This record gives sequence, structure tokens and C-alpha cells, in this order.
Amino acid sequence: MKDYAQTVAMAETLARLVAEAGGRAYYVGGYVRDRLLHQQNKDLDVEVHGIAPAQLEAILDGLGQRLEMGKSFGVYGLKDYQLDIAMPRRETAIGRGHRDFTVDVDPFIGTEKAAMRRDFTVNAILEDVLTGQLVDHFGGLDDLRQGVIRHVNSQTFPEDPLRVLRAAQFSARLGFPIAGETLRLCSRIDLSALTRERIFEEMRKALLKADKPSVFFTALRQMNQLHFWFPEVEKLIGVEQNPVYHAEGDVWNHTMMVLDEAASRRSQAKNPMGLMLSALCHDFGKVVTTRVIDGVIRSFNHETEGLPIVAKFLDRLTSEVALLKLVPNMVALHMRPGALQRQNSSVKATNRLFDLALEPDDLLLLSLSDMGGKLPKEDPAPAKAFLEKRLNAYRELMCRPQVTGQDLIDAGLKPGKNFSALLAHAHNLHLSGMEKSIALRQTLAYAREKNIGKA
Repeated sequence: MKDYAQTVAMAETLARLVAEAGGRAYYVGGYVRDRLLHQQNKDLDVEVHGIAPAQLEAILDGLGQRLEMGKSFGVYGLKDYQLDIAMPRRETAIGRGHRDFTVDVDPFIGTEKAAMRRDFTVNAILEDVLTGQLVDHFGGLDDLRQGVIRHVNSQTFPEDPLRVLRAAQFSARLGFPIAGETLRLCSRIDLSALTRERIFEEMRKALLKADKPSVFFTALRQMNQLHFWFPEVEKLIGVEQNPVYHAEGDVWNHTMMVLDEAASRRSQAKNPMGLMLSALCHDFGKVVTTRVIDGVIRSFNHETEGLPIVAKFLDRLTSEVALLKLVPNMVALHMRPGALQRQNSSVKATNRLFDLALEPDDLLLLSLSDMGGKLPKEDPAPAKAFLEKRLNAYRELMCRPQVTGQDLIDAGLKPGKNFSALLAHAHNLHLSGMEKSIALRQTLAYAREKNIGKA
């Protein structure tokens, strides 16, 4: 794959050849927006006006191997270049879904009508590839200066319901509020026909690219658009917490704070998306466990009682096996690191915790985010030092020799029913720090006691 500089050079070569044929080439979309915001974006989108599709295809064939990423939509590429090349088109909605459109390529539609089909004004600015001249028909430059997400056209915007999610996602990533008229328009759009893949992708961008992913969900709340795809998140609103430990208010407020704390740590995570989803889901169980007991608000066992709710939420949005396994594991364990630190628990106890965790590093990050995501804020430094020291001790222990199934067979035991119980017993001894030869003797004694593996 060619690098960024080579891709820009190819875009300029393409623009010169298009100009020689009587047309013009413009950078469009997020690439222009991010350049104006002085942010890095290496995904170049070029829109070619004023020449016929056959002329563009001939030019591309002369530059390299032409890729047809949607010929009927007028979308092309060049092999080895991260460059999307499109022709202006008219789109007409024929259904309620994100892809329910008829598309007519029209290279002579003009820049204003071409830009009108875009979602937000900040994404509707064109930049001439050769001259750098900006073409702004809908006030995108002013909205960039003011920092506002505003829709381009009230008639065409609702035709693509995914734009509701995109408004929330851009608000989170750019740190721009959504214009009031856009919020009101978004609140009237039905999201039920969208696919879970598209919903998940917009959420993923917010969770992994925004400094404050909470803005994504807050924007959807402002639009009254949580109920269909994110009902479990919506139900956090108004669930009370003990004000002694949670002066920030309800579980919604706490979850949004934890989400932003996790975002500040996600670059350290083994599975960043897993961390962020765990932060979002970690207190779902409080919805069904919160009670006032002897005048005190309590949520006993919320970390385990919430697991069916977490599973339902994840199943609605993704089939990614790693996430379906990791997030419930993290949610179930998220209370324990802090509790073990406060109790100054034994090395054996922390070894057992880390052994249960699918991603011990990420569990630690989730726990620290939970501590930081409330008022008054809990200083995470003592817990961080304690848990990192214990995690290093666990890793060192797991590098030491431990009893294996072959060791038991070599000692005369026969594999069969309950043999796994012997391995579990041996592993538990290893977690306590026991040297292998001693653990083997004790495991063999346990086998004799339980009559397991007798030849």
C-alpha cells in the first residue's frame, strides 16, 4: 500500500488529467473537515465533476489498476492507494433502511446539488485538489469555526436514519454540540430498520475515537433515541446510588463518568473495545438490584445479577465472539480488584482473581476507571500500585513450572472421569505459590483420597 504522500501525489495527478478532460476534482467529506481542523485523516475522498464515467474510467486505467467499489454508484479506487474516487450522484429513498436508495450518477449535477446529499454542513465542504479553493454552499466553514454539528437539508436528512447515530458520533469525536434544529429533527426519525452492524460501527467510532464517549449517549438521550437500540443504557437514568459514595447522582451519571475515565486509559488496553463496552455495561445490574435497606441505598450482587442484561445488550449489537466472552467476564469481576486492594488481601487471593480474568490488564483498567468515575473521586494511585505489583507477581508465578496432565500420567494415574478435577486441584495449589514437586505429591494424595485416576 502506498503511503500518504504518494496517495496525495496520485490524487493531484488524477486531478490534472481530469482538468485536461474538461472536469474538476475535489477533496470531499471528512478529509476536508479534518484538514481544516488540523487533524490527521489519511483517508482521501475525491469527487470528480464535469466528465462522463467512461472518461474517468479511461483516466484511471491509465494510472494503474482500476478498482470498482460500486460502479453503479460511480465509486472507484486504484490498487495500492487508499483513495476513494466518486462521481456526483442523486439519491432517492425507496425504503426505511440505511441502504434503501436508488442512485443515479450525474457528473454534471453541480457542486451545490452534489453537496446537498451530504449529512452535515461540516462534511459538505469541497476543496479543489489543484488550487485548494474551498466550495462551501451550506455554511460549513462557519459551523466549523463555531463548533456545531448541523444538518444540511431537512428534507433529505431523514431519508437515512443512520445519520441520527452519526450526529451523536461526530458530536462525541469532534467535541461539537448538535444544533437544536438538528436534535429536533433526529428525535422524529425511526431507527428500527437499521442493521445492528451499522449501529455498532457508529458506537465503536464514538467509544474508540472520542475523548469523551459519554457525549454519544448523552446526545442520543437528548434526541430520545436510546430506547430502541440502547434500552439497557436508558434504564440507568434515575437509578439512585448511595450519595455517600456517589455524589455524582444516578447510575447514568456514574456510567458516563466511568466511560470517559476508561477512554483516558483505552490506549493501554489489550482489547480497547472490550474495555469500553465493559465500562458501559458494568453497572447494568443496579437496575434490578438497587434497594433501600435500613435507610441505605444498596445494590448487592449487581455485578453478577446484571450478566443476563449484559448478554442481551451485546447479542443485540454484535456477534464478535471475543467481546461476547470478555465483556461479561469483566463485568462479573469489576468489583473485586478494588475490594482486594482495600482489604490488603493475600497474594493467593489476587492470583485467583487474575486467573479468572480473561484480560487481567484490562480488568485493572476497568477497576481504576470505576474508582475515578464518581464523586468524590477516589485516588486510584494506591490501588494502581497494589494491583500492578500483584499482577506482576501473578505473571511471574505463571512462568514457573506447574503440574501437568502428563505429570499425573507419568506418576501412574489413568485419564478418565474427574481427571480434570485433579488438574484444577493442582492449578489451585500453583496459585497459592506451591513449588511443583510438592504440588504433585499433594495432588497424587488428593487423587488417592478421591479415588480418581486409579489404573
